[in-house]
Amino acid sequence: MLLVCASCLSKVEVDTVVFNGQIYALDSVNTTYTAMVIDKGRIVTLGTDDLKNRFLAKKFIDLEGKAVVPGLIDAHSHFYGLGLGTLHVDLVGTESIEEILNRIDTFRSQNKDVAFIYGRGWDQNDWETKEFPTRYDLDRRFYDLPVVLERIDGHAYWVNSEAIKLAKIDTDTPSKGGAIITLDDEPSGILVDGPMRFIDAVMPPPSRDQQIKGLLAAQEICFDYGLTTVSDAGISKDVIHLIDSLQKEDLLKIRLYAMVSNTEADVNYFLSKGPYKTERLNVSSVKVYGDGALGSRGAALKRPYADAPGHFGAFVTPVNEMRAIAERLIDSDFQMNTHAIGDAANFEVLSIYQDLLSGEQDRRWRIEHAQIVDELDFSLFAKGVIPSVQPTHATSDMYWAEDRLGHERMVGAYAYQTLLAKSGIVALGTDFPVESVNPYYTFYAAVARKDLEGYPDAGFIPEQSLTREQALRGMTEWAAYAQFEENEKGRLLPGFFADFTVLSADLMTASEKDLPMIKAEMVFIGGEQVK
Repeated sequence: MLLVCASCLSKVEVDTVVFNGQIYALDSVNTTYTAMVIDKGRIVTLGTDDLKNRFLAKKFIDLEGKAVVPGLIDAHSHFYGLGLGTLHVDLVGTESIEEILNRIDTFRSQNKDVAFIYGRGWDQNDWETKEFPTRYDLDRRFYDLPVVLERIDGHAYWVNSEAIKLAKIDTDTPSKGGAIITLDDEPSGILVDGPMRFIDAVMPPPSRDQQIKGLLAAQEICFDYGLTTVSDAGISKDVIHLIDSLQKEDLLKIRLYAMVSNTEADVNYFLSKGPYKTERLNVSSVKVYGDGALGSRGAALKRPYADAPGHFGAFVTPVNEMRAIAERLIDSDFQMNTHAIGDAANFEVLSIYQDLLSGEQDRRWRIEHAQIVDELDFSLFAKGVIPSVQPTHATSDMYWAEDRLGHERMVGAYAYQTLLAKSGIVALGTDFPVESVNPYYTFYAAVARKDLEGYPDAGFIPEQSLTREQALRGMTEWAAYAQFEENEKGRLLPGFFADFTVLSADLMTASEKDLPMIKAEMVFIGGEQVK
């Protein structure tokens, strides 16, 4: 006689039950649970550990009391750039010209057939002498092949004489949208923003195999830190198509919000096709560059730089051209996501948004960075205009930002709490590889406003710090909202994707000094463990 367990027959079959955790759902009242049920890539229900007795799961995972948060989202990054960077010279953290030259030497010794050297990550503000380098610094060791070194913020190139010759740059070369720094009436080897295009035109593009290798490497880096969705703030149609193909082959499992680069060909293509959305890829926005970066004095300011009298920075995209693309996008289903760092750039972009968004319903146009805002212009931020900010920029720039701006303008600098009050949300990211990929540095910088050594004691402009719950929502729920995906990710609710990150310590209760040391112990996307 066959005996069947009645209680087993009544159990619902599911893929996974996780239990014995501290699960932050991030619902409206920030409920915490100890267990969660997952099936077919989505959350079925959340509750107490009794759930493991009510479901018949293929897999039960004991979380051992660990904190669980919704899968972390980086709202502004350069995923493809991070990947390509793994194939070139890494200059992040270098503290002198000599250290940079030595890293290039090492790279060249390991890649003897290279005919064009590219590196990224230098920042003259980290050197003892905080002046721009020159081509002659490179020429004394690298005179026989082109060398192109991109500044950490992506807004300046430092090149040698061979690269200048290859790009045919001279004193008559136009510098629209930026600057060609000169020395003794000759190009010094520093190109800021617009003129970088002349170097781009002669740099050999990566092969398809290199692109794939880079994208897969970037994915592993992001998984290691607990990211489940990343943005890419400006990529081409061809790279978007490559990412889509790799996702369809299940090689790229990470979810990606791709901002289309503001080139005529790419914009025309996507506007003619309309937004493209899969479970892993969201192409529904255009990235526009308003100005340059503060570190290279390319950010557009209303009044001159305090440390460079007479210099105002520059608009990378002229205001009339920004308005023109905005007028095209307002008649489409695409978001406009505009890089604006200086107070002049923020004012012009916000003014364009205000003119065109009046009467529009829920367009969620974004200001990427919103770094320096005139006190009088905060009123231009409102519900529906989303500040997308990067907290580690504040703690990286704090050593020299006041030198650039003067004390008076600092009241509108890195003002995340003010922006949150005006817009209702702030989407948080890193801008990697400009800053570290590490999202726990983001969280720490947002709430503590300190560097990794705990400086300054009271925090940098501490009144603009975010609470822990605000910071976590900025890295999850609000980041999802900023890309129209708040009903599928960013919280742990029934029906949402089972994207979640298991942490080594609880972000909400760990001591402030321990926040940067938190690690991702397990990472799940659509219920699949990817770390």
